[in-house]
Amino acid sequence: MIRALLSWSSGKDSAYALHEVRRGGELEIAGLLTTLTRAYGRVSMHGVREDLLDEQARVAELPLIKVAIPTPCSNEDYEAEMTQALGAARDRGITHVVYGDLFLTDIRAYREAQLAKLGMTAVLPLWGRDTRSLAEEMLAAGVAARLTCVDPRRLAATFAGRRFDADLLAELPPGVDPCGENGEFHTFVTDGPMFTRPITVAVGEIVERDGFVFADLK
Repeated sequence: MIRALLSWSSGKDSAYALHEVRRGGELEIAGLLTTLTRAYGRVSMHGVREDLLDEQARVAELPLIKVAIPTPCSNEDYEAEMTQALGAARDRGITHVVYGDLFLTDIRAYREAQLAKLGMTAVLPLWGRDTRSLAEEMLAAGVAARLTCVDPRRLAATFAGRRFDADLLAELPPGVDPCGENGEFHTFVTDGPMFTRPITVAVGEIVERDGFVFADLK
């Protein structure tokens, strides 16, 4: 079977991509790949604590590869760290990387180009799907998540820390993607068909940093 890593953001899209790949049965997911901001010990952009990331890997029953990046992080620094991690995976017989991307063509092109340099292939099981229908499908499948990061230029800061559920979808203003694919929000998955059991979290302090609003989950 083809062996792959899954690019794991800690959020709902990467989690549902894992579920879809497992349902398809054509790839063996050999591990999760996550970038952490070295200075904070948190998942990049999502702001999730490292211990919660570790717990996700445990309940997904998969090894976790952590790629530590500096802050601020240049594109050159990011590519150097990621190339090292992916090159090591390739040397272990891993040939594909799964992403939860939905429709941003520039991001897809970038990923494919970077992987091509390593002789690896991108897999995007959720690509091109209607995001409203996809969000509703996730909820119907039992996916539970909370918003950990909100871009207040696109979505009210009060959404930080809220559950990703039907009520939230109904309250999103026009122009905000139901899956937050344009960066309106990021999530942390606490339950779903990709996990063996749910993760219990509490919402702590809500802080604004670097132009974004973060909910600290514990």
